Amino acid sequence: MSYLLFVWSPTGYTLRELEGDPPHVGHEFEDGELKLVVNKIGASPLPGDARACVFSVGAR
Repeated sequence: MSYLLFVWSPTGYTLRELEGDPPHVGHEFEDGELKLVVNKIGASPLPGDARACVFSVGAR
């Protein structure tokens, strides 16, 4: 199983494909020096793609 992840950064978002189950809303993680939190899980932005898409923002 795989899902998509929109990774927030101060310069914009990056779309990544990851394996496993998507994390839940509120899950905190690090990407390099950035601390992020999952704020939404929605549909993939890619046409015809049935995978979940996880959206992240900077953690406070």
